[in-house]
Amino acid sequence: MESQINTAVYSELGERWYKADDDPIALLRAESRFRNPWVLQRVKEISEAPAVLDLGCGAGFLSNFLAENACKVVGVDQSAEALQVAERYDSTGKVLYHKGDLLEYQSREGFDAVTAMDILEHVERPELLVEKAFQCLRPDGVFVFYTFNRNLLSYILAIKAVEVFVSNVPENLHLYDLFIKPGEMRHYLRNSGFENLEFFGVQPKLNFQNMKHIALTGSVPKDFEFQFCRRHLVAYMGVAVKPHD
Repeated sequence: MESQINTAVYSELGERWYKADDDPIALLRAESRFRNPWVLQRVKEISEAPAVLDLGCGAGFLSNFLAENACKVVGVDQSAEALQVAERYDSTGKVLYHKGDLLEYQSREGFDAVTAMDILEHVERPELLVEKAFQCLRPDGVFVFYTFNRNLLSYILAIKAVEVFVSNVPENLHLYDLFIKPGEMRHYLRNSGFENLEFFGVQPKLNFQNMKHIALTGSVPKDFEFQFCRRHLVAYMGVAVKPHD
């Protein structure tokens, strides 16, 4: 029997979403600090006050940031507990959080942007989530995503190194088989109708000091950072456009 991705952990974190350093959720926060300004820049190219649908929003790392910067945001997640945390940390009180299956969310009008951060590698059929993003966008709207490549290096860094060095890693936090090669992602996007595909490699900034800190303490330094890189070996972000009919 194949292992199943562990999604229950996201309903058990509570305040640890925003406060824990001895947990892989601290790496997700570090990723968000790096990604959020870039995502904001891309969605602001569509509109000064874009309507954004954040699929798999979790505890609102991206949704709340976008709302604080004049975006009109709907966040969708299957975890009621994570959404409760997201609402507590929404300083604007304007994000519309919705509990439910991502594939069943019904949008009454097209969004300027749909985002999918760290969710595509957590579903069995990511192509269906790509199709949902396409359906929810207005023409010329953008889909912005982040996920992991599937190769030996990503397995070592994104799965095994985290399990070995970071404390409190739950079983099956990530499954290697669900990682998505960039070529596969391009296929999903084009099959759904997206055009103007852009991909950008992402990797952690590894140095002796932060690696020593993690190895000795099992916790992630508060200044741990990520950066863009030329290749897509570990993780990658992307943007795709829904064309006019």
